[in-house]
Amino acid sequence: MSQTSNPTQQRTFAQKFRKNYIGWLFIILSVLGISLFYFYPMVQALLLSLQSGMGSTLEYVGLDNYVRLFNDPTFITALTNTILYLLIQVPVMIVLALIFSVLLNDPTLKFKGFFRTAIFLPAVTSLVAYAVIFKYLFGNDGLVNDFLLNMNLVSEPLNWLSDPFLAKITIIIAITWRWTGYNMIFYLSALQNVDKSMYEASKIDGASAIQQFFFITIPLLKPIILFTSIVSTIGTLQLFDEVMNITSGGPGNATMTISMYIYNLSFEYTPDFGYAATVSYVILILVVILSFIQFRVAGDRD
Repeated sequence: MSQTSNPTQQRTFAQKFRKNYIGWLFIILSVLGISLFYFYPMVQALLLSLQSGMGSTLEYVGLDNYVRLFNDPTFITALTNTILYLLIQVPVMIVLALIFSVLLNDPTLKFKGFFRTAIFLPAVTSLVAYAVIFKYLFGNDGLVNDFLLNMNLVSEPLNWLSDPFLAKITIIIAITWRWTGYNMIFYLSALQNVDKSMYEASKIDGASAIQQFFFITIPLLKPIILFTSIVSTIGTLQLFDEVMNITSGGPGNATMTISMYIYNLSFEYTPDFGYAATVSYVILILVVILSFIQFRVAGDRD
């Protein structure tokens, strides 16, 4: 009995091993690439955050860099600015993307393709090109000030790029303009898979368009909203390009973000790669914390 079962067991084991072996062959390059270009740099950055200086001058300082964060006014300013962008821009962008997706999902709307393309186009626009355009639009003699003056909304040109408060508003407008269409595409794709009979039944029951939006659309889009919220949060915490190209972090440090501060620590100030790595881990910690909070608020147990 055992002699007949052993060959069968051996063949079964050989088949399972062969299947697993073939599966690993398909993914081994991806695993090696992710390990080499993601996990290894993360471990190296963690070790680097325990040191100070650069190159041959690096010296082990333990947790001193992490203590230094709490006494670094520039870091506190960069952190505050980044959180401010996150709290204002991400909700506004998500709401606008939802509204646009619902409007563009209307089967009676004409030229839908044109409007969808126009709203999504900023997401694929050259960063440098659109940054130059925004600097021109919000300059002292730019079109925005001309419009406000012609409408008698202001008595003199506003210093959009040199006033600390207005410069933040300019950055928020810029990133909202660029990424709203990107998020809209996700919502629009999800809405096109929703059974239209649900809206028709609710309309027969007397539900208004606003009630349909809050009690049908948003609950059905909950997983997509959670996804886009997390992705937008991560992107805003890493915000660098718009600030660098539009305001250069100014005036002073009024618009500086954490990512820009990391760049300055590495290449603009006296290089301190150890402290820059420490600041970069703040982004990682914030991403983990805020993603966890968003999952909990959304009630996603998976």
